[in-house]
Amino acid sequence: MNRSGIPASITMAQGILESGSGNSELAKRSNNHFGIKCKKGWKGKKVYYDDDHKDECFRKYTSVEESYIDHTNFLMDNPRYAFLFQLKHTDYKGWAKGLKKAGYATAHDYDKRLIKIIEDHKLHRLDLKMTFNEISSFEQRSMGRSGISNSLTINAYRSHEVMKMNRVKAVIARQGDTFEMLAQEFGLNDWELYKFNDHRPGYRPVPNEIVYIQAKKSKSKDKTTHRVQEGESMHYISQMYGIKLKTLCRKNGMNPGQMPQIGQIVKLR
Repeated sequence: MNRSGIPASITMAQGILESGSGNSELAKRSNNHFGIKCKKGWKGKKVYYDDDHKDECFRKYTSVEESYIDHTNFLMDNPRYAFLFQLKHTDYKGWAKGLKKAGYATAHDYDKRLIKIIEDHKLHRLDLKMTFNEISSFEQRSMGRSGISNSLTINAYRSHEVMKMNRVKAVIARQGDTFEMLAQEFGLNDWELYKFNDHRPGYRPVPNEIVYIQAKKSKSKDKTTHRVQEGESMHYISQMYGIKLKTLCRKNGMNPGQMPQIGQIVKLR
């Protein structure tokens, strides 16, 4: 909600409705909680189910969180829903009616279903911009277990310490991180992180890997050369020094994907 302006209550209600509270086959097998179909331009994993037609293509995610991130991006990037972002993030009724008007779903009472879910479960409370402590306290009272907070809330608010490598902002990946999650945290598009880090869509960072959240430089500020050690690739060296992979390869007369020789001197400037 803070990133996009989409009411949290709307996102939750859509997820509940579209996935049968997370119990649909699509949700359990593909982590797709919003029934989003592949559409033109989708480059991620796919799965096929019978829906309006036989063997329709749906998006498949590696985690539930990725499904939620993609749902937000889907609404933000589609001109069909642009008018909704003129509404306040507390206007869940306006959003529900607007989603129906824009044709998000074919059900004639789609807006009424969303509003009922929100009001039955008091999800509109999520639209109030509470602090982390307020949300945790609210969840503890709701569960009736003082002192125990919801781990999903903690994960949603986790932040990465930003450092600089070769004057470029970067973070260290943690267990379970994805480029989609990091992009959401830093207000970026996932394709930007893939580009900044010279990776193809779908790549998942490993724990302790450097992930740049800005474009890398064309040369190293401090070092002029690097002696290749065993197991090092040109991509590894480009990440180590914060230099664009194509530029680094061009400086050394190599093609992207070509492995350097152990002991080779790689020019960094």
